[in-house]
Amino acid sequence: MDVQAYILIQTEVGKAATVVQAIRDIAGVVLAEDVTGPYDVIARAEARTMDDLGRLVVASIQVVPGITRTLTCPVLNL
Repeated sequence: MDVQAYILIQTEVGKAATVVQAIRDIAGVVLAEDVTGPYDVIARAEARTMDDLGRLVVASIQVVPGITRTLTCPVLNL
């Protein structure tokens, strides 16, 4: 089973739309949308393992220009 997570993203002022477009093009990201509140963008991502998910967030998502902070929330199957 794949590991899934929601990634809450804060961006620089005025950068949310461009961040969403860039994130949608990243392999492993299945959804990315603008939101309001303390975070500017929310993304849902899938990876084979937790380590792969970590690499996806650190090496592919956090390096997108305009992102200032991320919070990764893994999905639990209770």
